[in-house]
Amino acid sequence: MWIFTNTGFISTVSNSVGTLNVRARDKSSLKNLASTFKVEIEHTPLADYPYRLSLGHDQFAKWIDSQVKAIDYNNFKSAVALTRGKGFASALSEVWSTMHRIEDSLARSTRPETARKGPEQYGD
Repeated sequence: MWIFTNTGFISTVSNSVGTLNVRARDKSSLKNLASTFKVEIEHTPLADYPYRLSLGHDQFAKWIDSQVKAIDYNNFKSAVALTRGKGFASALSEVWSTMHRIEDSLARSTRPETARKGPEQYGD
């Protein structure tokens, strides 16, 4: 699972011991999470993500819940520019643009006959 918050970008996957590996490209993206649960950030320079930590599913769910409850902005990219700087916000804008390319063909249709009627219509 990829997650973007106003503190950074993390990638979370299950590991062989039943906990979660929470990985990041930069150490700053993990600092809030590490301090919340008093865990060490590992430096793994030869792995895909050079920083990681391990958490239980319940711990991670609690942190995600706190992130959702802390949303107080009306524009995510602008909020990230304030918390992580313009360089991080610029990278985030590139991700936004990339994902914009997968918008489905009916997303911008204003014609009622093309309006989506339900998830079963398109197999989502």
